[in-house]
Formats: sequence, structure tokens, C-alpha cells
Amino acid sequence: MTALTGRQAHRRYLILYGLRWLPAGLLIPVLVLLMQERGLTLPQIGVVTAAQGLLVLALELPTGGLADAFGRKPVLVAAAVLNVASLALFAVASSFALFVLVFLLQGAYRALDSGPLDSWYVDAALADDPGADLERGLGGAGTVSGLAIGVGALASGGLIALGPLGPVSALTVPVLVAVVAQLVALGALLALLVEVRPAGGVAALRASVRGVPGAVGGAFGLLRRSRVLLALVLVEVFWGFGMVTFETLLPVRLADVVGGADRAAGLLGPAGSAAWLASAAGAALAAPVARRLGPAPTAALLRVIQGGTVVGMGLLAGPVGVLAAYLGCYVVHGASNPLHQGLLHRQVDGPYRTSVLSLNSMMAQPAGALGGVVLTALAGATSVSVAMLAGAVVLAVAAPLYLPAWRAARASAHPAAGRAPLPARPPTRQPPPARARAR
Repeated sequence: MTALTGRQAHRRYLILYGLRWLPAGLLIPVLVLLMQERGLTLPQIGVVTAAQGLLVLALELPTGGLADAFGRKPVLVAAAVLNVASLALFAVASSFALFVLVFLLQGAYRALDSGPLDSWYVDAALADDPGADLERGLGGAGTVSGLAIGVGALASGGLIALGPLGPVSALTVPVLVAVVAQLVALGALLALLVEVRPAGGVAALRASVRGVPGAVGGAFGLLRRSRVLLALVLVEVFWGFGMVTFETLLPVRLADVVGGADRAAGLLGPAGSAAWLASAAGAALAAPVARRLGPAPTAALLRVIQGGTVVGMGLLAGPVGVLAAYLGCYVVHGASNPLHQGLLHRQVDGPYRTSVLSLNSMMAQPAGALGGVVLTALAGATSVSVAMLAGAVVLAVAAPLYLPAWRAARASAHPAAGRAPLPARPPTRQPPPARARAR
């Protein structure tokens, strides 16, 4: 099968990215409410969602290694099939045990889905043009995902407003539409994603599974040998910790400002949709700004600016000020993602690309959990504003971790690339599998 040009890969990448995130947008407004409607308590919902997070943490690296060893397309297809199954079960689940199963399926889906599509696009783009503008392509994906989530959330609200359809409750209708949307995404994935890989059937799958420890070990080997890559992955630790401020503490802060949880909930619905659209706008701005300042300096500056927006959420009086800072935070968040991902991709050659992305993504899981414990405890002991200020500091102090990438870019023959010379494979031997699997 003929390989795609960079332009063809970019166009298909954006289509697949938008279709991938549309079901998520449809689910966001009803996720918790539907479980409550079916009889789950808030503590039970916390346990259910924790099951997903724990499974993602356990599978993130092995599935990344599988995508590198066996191929990105089959892993993405398996992920899409699991998502169809989890959404269909979510539409009819009525017990705690079934909801746990739904979120375990979601965890497996998210682990399989994390990274392979980005890796496929980057490999196709660099194969066509080694100097390809990765930030532009990844920024376009950020824009498309933000728009897809925002549109999906708005459509979900409209479907709920239409009321129940016969025996189907109003909150269940968006879930059924999400099932259809995911089936469309699966069909598009089968039709549009072209991957050249050797045939081999079951034998190739067995060989690929045996190759997973090597792929994971290779990712750790790259991390161990590259100060630039290590610093970039550590950024994710601070980022994951600090995101608790605008994902968890913001609703509490807004409730304090407006004088009640009910009034805050009424504002957060449209504000949440607007935030994803703001994220899309930020992703669209990332590449033009990075071309002027350089990806690493821009990424470092955005960490500081995002910390400033969180300070605004913590200190500004009145809902207008708090929500304006919230939207500004999401503009920065959307712009930061493609720049950080682009810098990561430029440090890794193809064989271990998805494994490194999974390693980077995995760092956010325990960091976010730690941030949730520390910052909520700090909010309880002092105030929400104090906890948000602490989280803002953590976000901002990650900025210097982009300096190694900046220095590498200035020292390289192509300053815009931000890439330090790194071998595609470990030079002599890979770390033993047991060590490579260690967290």
C-alpha cells in the first residue's frame, strides 16, 4: 500500500481526531448525572471513576509498547471497539457492578488510545518531510478536539432539553448518540488510517507482544540518556499536579463567589463548553507564536502565564473575573499541549515514539492524584484561594524544565527543531524487562 503524503496524513489525522473526541463531548454533561439517576451515590461514583484511572495507569506503558511493536492501526481499532462496548453498556447499566465494568472498559480504551494516532501522524509527516512543522499539525489536532468536545457538549445539552424519547430517559439519549458517533469514528479509522507494516497474523501478534518489554525498555533507555527528554517528562508531573486547580477547585471557588452550588452549576455548564472552545483557539494560536519565539521558550512562557490565570481564579472578585480567568487558563492549556507534544516527538525516533508518549502521559496520573489530595486538604485547612495559589506556583515553576530543549535547539543545525541528537535504539543493550516495567 502506498504511503501517504504529509498533507494527506495531516488531513486524515484531523478528521480522525475530531471523530475521536465527539463522543467524549456528548458524554461530559451527563456522565455523573446519569449514574446518579440510576441510583449511584457520589462515593460510589468516585470509586467507579477511580477504577478507570487505576487501569489506565497500569496499562499505559504496555499498550504504548504494543502500538510501537505491532502497529498503531490495530491498537486504535481495538480501542474503538472497546469504546463502543463501554458506551453501549453505559446506556443500559443500572448497578454499581455494571458501572465499574463500564469504566474498566473505558480505562482499557483510554490506555490503548493514548498516543498511537499522534505517533502515526508524526511518523507519516516526518517520512514525507523531515523538517515538517509538527507544532502546526499537533496544534490543528488540539483545535479540532476542542471544537469537537465543545460542539458535542452543546449538542448533548440540546438533546437533553428535548426530553425523553419514549422509554429512553433524557440523560440516556446523548449516550446512544455517542454510540453512533463512535461507530462512525471506527468506520473512518478503518478507511482513512493507512499504515505500512509487515503481514504475519497471529505469529506477528505473538512476536509483538514479546517485543512490548523491549519497546517499553527502549523508552526508558531514551529517558535515561537524554536530559532534554527527562526534563520534558518532568514537566508533566508539575502540570498534572497543577491541573487540579482548574479541574477540581474551580467549581468550589465559583460557588464561594456566587453564593451557592446551584448558582455555580448553572454557570459552569455553558462555561465548560466555552472553555473547550477557548482551548481550541489556544491550540490554533500555538504554532504561529512558536514560529516567532521558538517552541521551547513559548512553552516555558505559557507555564508561567497559566499559573497567572490560576492566580486570577483564586483572587479575582465576582463571577465575571473568575470565569474570565478560567477561560484564559483554557486558552493557555490548549496552546501548551501541541507545543509540549511537538517537543517530545522531536526527541524520539519512530520505534519508541508511542511508548515515550505513554510514559509522559502516565506521569500525570499519580501527579494529579497527589495534587487532588494535597490541594483539597490545603483548601480545607485554609481556603480555596490559598490552595489555588499553591497550585499556580507549581504550574509556573515547571517553566525552567523547558530550558534543556531550548539549549538543544540553539545548539542544533536546525534551531526550530528543538532536537538533541539521540540514537533510534539503545546502543548496546536494553534494560532488563523487569526494570523497564517498574513505575
